[in-house]
This record gives sequence, structure tokens and C-alpha cells, in this order.
Amino acid sequence: MGLPAQAHGAKATPLAQAHSHENICRYIARESESVVVSVGYRLAPEHKYPAAYEDCLNATIHFMKNIEHYGVDPARIIVCGDNAGGNLAAAVTQTLAGRSDLPRLRAQILIYPGLQALDFNLPSYQQNGGVPLLFRERAAFCVLQYLNGNALHMQEILEGSHIPPDMRLKYRKWVSPDNIPEKFKVRGYKPHKPHEFKGEVFEKVTRSFEPNLCLLLAEDALVEQLPESFILTCEYDVLRDDGLLYKKRLEDNGVRVTWYHLEDGFHGVISLYDFCGISFPAGKRGLDRIITFIKGL
Repeated sequence: MGLPAQAHGAKATPLAQAHSHENICRYIARESESVVVSVGYRLAPEHKYPAAYEDCLNATIHFMKNIEHYGVDPARIIVCGDNAGGNLAAAVTQTLAGRSDLPRLRAQILIYPGLQALDFNLPSYQQNGGVPLLFRERAAFCVLQYLNGNALHMQEILEGSHIPPDMRLKYRKWVSPDNIPEKFKVRGYKPHKPHEFKGEVFEKVTRSFEPNLCLLLAEDALVEQLPESFILTCEYDVLRDDGLLYKKRLEDNGVRVTWYHLEDGFHGVISLYDFCGISFPAGKRGLDRIITFIKGL
């Protein structure tokens, strides 16, 4: 659904593809009295990874280097995104961490972000695999489209046969159902045993394990440099556990995290807070909590 933008007269907030997220950007700008810059980046499958990431990174750097033109306080720049945009926002934030030639980001806002392509059998994927607006198969399809421009080997990805045993063991400390609080497993969860590893599939998707795409695989030394973060998750969303796992990674590395969980929320609900006359109260609550976070910085 969405992606990143930047800016704010006192702060800066990145959100998404210009047309699909115009209402959200306008709402955030108005309610938080911010300058909001939305990045229209290249889309898959015509433009594969890392095209979108590079577009968002270049746009952010350009904005930061020309900050006076926008009348924005360089100490109050926020990067924000939802869904795939949450992935891009987190990637931009991680890339800029530690850059001494640019202003330090004040915060990142990640709205039901997709942050890993290792495990499509986490509790939230099992519980919400058939819940609109993002189905389990669709999530894997989108990852492959972004990565390779096609959805070949989707079944192997869903089964987990694309991960070498040594890599699975290495990253288990960060991407594991064990790191999900038990209260999020009560709706039903069965531990998944990965299918036999297939090297030919791994070769096709090897770039999916790069930290700029799979943000949960960034090393601790980088994660601990990240700015204050806001993470929004929804109970009825396959990406819920991506957000929960990243929240833990940030907190484990001393990063301040504000977490807001919509118990009645589903993937994409923020974009539907006021959609063609249909209103979803959960979306409005989530959006207003984001406003509160921005105004409190």
C-alpha cells in the first residue's frame, strides 16, 4: 500500500506514493503543523530492488542537504512509511545512522512495516493469512516481485526452504516465534518445521537477506545508533510480528520505542480512516496517535 516521504516545518515526515497517500500526508501536515514531503519512487516489478530504496534514500538526502529551502528545523526531521514504505523508511533510517555529514534524524515512524523475508510462518502469518487487505501469499508475492520482478519459487519461500540451515541458526536470535510475546499466540499457533533446504532457490533470493531489505538482520552496532522510533501494529495483520520483532530489537539495543497496537486493526486501516465515505475508527485512532507522537518530539 504505502511508502515514505519526509519533512516538517518543525519536523519532517516521509510517507508514500503521492496519490495513494495524499489524504494521509495532508492530514499529518495539518494536524501536526508539519512540512510533509512524499516520495514517488519507482515501483516493482518494472523496477526491482534496490530501485525504490535508492529513490527514497536519494530523496531524503536531497531534502536534508537543502533543508533551509523548506524552512525545516534540521534537528526535527522524521522518516515515516507504512507497509512496504515502512520497510523503505527503516532502510533509509538505518543507512543514515552514523552519517556525520547530515543532520541526525529525530525519529522514524513505522506503520505496520514489512521487515523480513525469512519466516512466513510466524504466529501473525498463521493467524491472519486469509485476512484482508494483505494475505500471506500476497505478502510473499510482493517480496519476490520487488526482489526479482517475478513470483517464481513463492511456494518454497512460504515453506521456508530458501534459508540455509546455518543462516537460520544465526538469525534465530532475531527472527523467531520465541521472541513474540505469548499473548499474541493465543489465537492459535503451531510451530513450523521448515522444508528441506533448496540451494537453487536460495541463489535466486539471496539478496532478500541484505539488511537494507531485511531490516531485522542489521547488526546490533547499527541498530543501537537508530533514532527514537514509533511502531504501529495491527492485531489482524500478517505483518504484526515483523513490528513486534523490530520493537524488541530496538529496545534490546537501547533505542526508545513508542509502540501502539490496534487490537481491532487490520493491514491498511490507516489509509482507510476516511475512505470514500467509509470510516474505520481504528484507522483514525492510529493516525491520531501518530500525530500525538510527532507533536511530542
